Amino acid sequence: MHALEIQNIAKAYGKNEVLSGIDLRVAKGEFVVIVGPSGCGKSTLLRIIAGLEEHTAGHLRIAGALMDGVPPARRGIGMVFQSYALYPHLSVFDNMGLALRREDLGKAEIGRRIGAAAAMLALGPLLERRPAQLSGGQRQRVAIGRAIVRQPQLFLFDEPLSNLDAELRVHTRLELAQLHRTLGATMVYVTHDQTEAMTLADKIVVMHAGKVQQVGSPHELYTAPVNLFVAKFIGSPKMNLVTGATAERAGVATLGVRPEHLRLSDTPGMWSGTVRHREYLGSDSYLFVTTAADGELCVRVDGECRHGIGERVDLAPLPDKLLGFDAAGLRQPLADSA
Repeated sequence: MHALEIQNIAKAYGKNEVLSGIDLRVAKGEFVVIVGPSGCGKSTLLRIIAGLEEHTAGHLRIAGALMDGVPPARRGIGMVFQSYALYPHLSVFDNMGLALRREDLGKAEIGRRIGAAAAMLALGPLLERRPAQLSGGQRQRVAIGRAIVRQPQLFLFDEPLSNLDAELRVHTRLELAQLHRTLGATMVYVTHDQTEAMTLADKIVVMHAGKVQQVGSPHELYTAPVNLFVAKFIGSPKMNLVTGATAERAGVATLGVRPEHLRLSDTPGMWSGTVRHREYLGSDSYLFVTTAADGELCVRVDGECRHGIGERVDLAPLPDKLLGFDAAGLRQPLADSA
């Protein structure tokens, strides 16, 4: 039995179809991240799972039970929103316990659940404070704690880190990963940030234009994208993509190679060009090389590399690291001569 099963889900607003043919199965205890650009339908899908929106076709099951038409409160979910959605006049304790009081749980059980969640999230000293007295990261932990105390079958996260600054996003990301290991809970997490997807997920669902493009582990999506969209969306810096004569010699419409799969060569390589820009990042540097035939290519080099702007360089791809795509953008094998 799957923790979550989505079968051919569609969603339309009048004649505007925003989701089409969505199929997804989530195993118990799995951390699944749904990722894609703004407007791709990922948050709409999460809201359908939560019961906050109705789908117009297909079926949805949680722990084997059909959820079509079942209200949110009866789905056994805990949801953490992009905005913290905390009541400003209530303490941390009361914000975390509000849903439990509505379930008519006794004071002792409410206190036990809040205490356990507060200990897990390092909120113990903050239970009597109000949201205005908390930092952004603390407020987000309260929102997560509010979901934990309900002991849901399924946790849903809707871009929970987008309101945090860069340093705090990294810290909270680590906390979420540890929380998943501690609880062993099933989590579905929506984000537009492919770094969050790569670092958190057991399985990533890449969406575009209301459809699932690929489902797989972070490693699978990075090394074996099924189409050009996934190849361009996953990875930072983006994959180098080359069209024209160079790609045609490999028997494809587009040739792809990631920056770390290019090497500076002492002999003429597949590409020659001039260093237009260099980004120094400490352990690594990125050289942006302008070639005559194929435009600009990005290559990752050692941070101590001393190639400067204006210098001529030759580039060669690592064996078996070139990827090919046909005119429709689908992954294709390369010709033997590539």
